[in-house]
Amino acid sequence: MAILHRATLQPTKLEILSAWVPAQAWAAGETGGPLSIVGSYRFDDPDGEVGIETVLVAAAGGSVLQVPLTYRARPLDGAEGALLATTEHSVLGRRWVYDGCADPVYLQALVTAVLTGGAQAELRVVTEDGYEIREPQTTVRGSGSPGSSAGHIGSARRVQEGTSTLLHVDGLEIRVLRVVGGTAGPRESSAGEVLTGTWPGQESPVLLVTVRQLRPS
Repeated sequence: MAILHRATLQPTKLEILSAWVPAQAWAAGETGGPLSIVGSYRFDDPDGEVGIETVLVAAAGGSVLQVPLTYRARPLDGAEGALLATTEHSVLGRRWVYDGCADPVYLQALVTAVLTGGAQAELRVVTEDGYEIREPQTTVRGSGSPGSSAGHIGSARRVQEGTSTLLHVDGLEIRVLRVVGGTAGPRESSAGEVLTGTWPGQESPVLLVTVRQLRPS
């Protein structure tokens, strides 16, 4: 589950994304006007230390961009180039916001969901009376099988950056689509397993991520 607080961020999430996204190579030609958030989904960090959220952002031209983020209470060693910003959370204090593709905690949660047929985390909002369940408006599902093992995922090596981010880590190739759209069947675009999702205004499943085994060299 993902624990959420009724809180404010300074700067806000949209302000952070509006400053960072247009400067990324995968956003070239896709931005040029104001961005808007059309959906988001979260995964759970079993240790409860890192917030994991993927934000879906609509560009002025109509493209939808996928931006995985992690929120940390302290800097992530060796990831200075992946830092989007620091923000002040009105409940949790200062948070360091990273590109999730550079964060092993995000990659572990992502690969686990894809390979085991997992879904987005349940959202629990902290209230004065305990927790309130928030129904997700963005849903994702991995194509793998329950009981499969993702193993330990370490730091990844970026192989390519285009309209998707291609990563190699621990014998796996992970492709995180940055520009998403069009419908996708469970394994339509990959020899391995995939993550697909829907969000408000997008009722047919869309391909978001592919994960496949690398062949030994």
